[in-house]
Amino acid sequence: MQIDEELTLKKLEVFLAFMRSGNLGKAATELNTSNVSVHRAIHSLENALRCPLFKHEGRNLIPLESAYVLEERAQRLIQDVLETVRQTREAAGFSAERFKLGALYSLTVKTVPQLIMGLKLRRSELNIDLILGSNVDLFYKLKNMELDAILVSLNESVSHDPDCAQLALFADDIFLAAPADSPFAQQTEVDLSELRDATFITLTQGFATHQDGNRVFQQAGFDPKVAMQVNDIFTLLSMVNSGVGYALLPGRVGMVYESRVRLVPLQARYHLQQHIGVVFLKAKERDPNLLAFLAECRMYSLKHPS
Repeated sequence: MQIDEELTLKKLEVFLAFMRSGNLGKAATELNTSNVSVHRAIHSLENALRCPLFKHEGRNLIPLESAYVLEERAQRLIQDVLETVRQTREAAGFSAERFKLGALYSLTVKTVPQLIMGLKLRRSELNIDLILGSNVDLFYKLKNMELDAILVSLNESVSHDPDCAQLALFADDIFLAAPADSPFAQQTEVDLSELRDATFITLTQGFATHQDGNRVFQQAGFDPKVAMQVNDIFTLLSMVNSGVGYALLPGRVGMVYESRVRLVPLQARYHLQQHIGVVFLKAKERDPNLLAFLAECRMYSLKHPS
């Protein structure tokens, strides 16, 4: 037996509303429609089922046994459909109960906590997973729909991807990170070429700060002597604090070792900025969770103009 095209979920919802209220007027009010529309939907449902559901007593519709059977089954059917829609949307990352956010390690100093707190105020029921990594790793996970949004440096590889959209948050200058007892720590600005023979610590490839550091070294006309490469910016800061070497770092991490590691401005000819923003897939731009997060990002950008 094929399902009649007149048998629709919408008509079942109208039927269930009438069964709850027992009155055309009350059902119409609940559904924000007219009495005539409710009556027409019920009559159409009977045609689709090819059996009566009600008997007429004057203007009243009295449910038959068939109506009670349909009511019980239809309630379960509607719930199953709603759950199916929810699970399907969740599998696609739309309006899921979890929001998967990727971010650079350095953004956990201030930016990420503020954005997460704001998002929780907007959607208190939302569970947030925070995944930290490099620009390259986070972008790969975003493209594979493992993440809903990423907070990264808006470099060329991110900005030119046709599948993605972005929202700028703020710009951050690159500084020389030096131990507090270094002769460079008290300078108002540093000529990077004077550190040609110094030892440096860098992040591994894939991190935006690694790429930006290479650009600054090229402007200074030398390849740095790299003592070691590390996988997160906090380990790097710890190495600078211990006197292992110098580093080129964004200003947002300055408060981590504020009294022991100085971030010294570079001379104007070496000036370079990181532009930090949120990146997301255009295919998910209507997802309610993402929209709430983007709204919080816009508020953040207004409070922190570049």
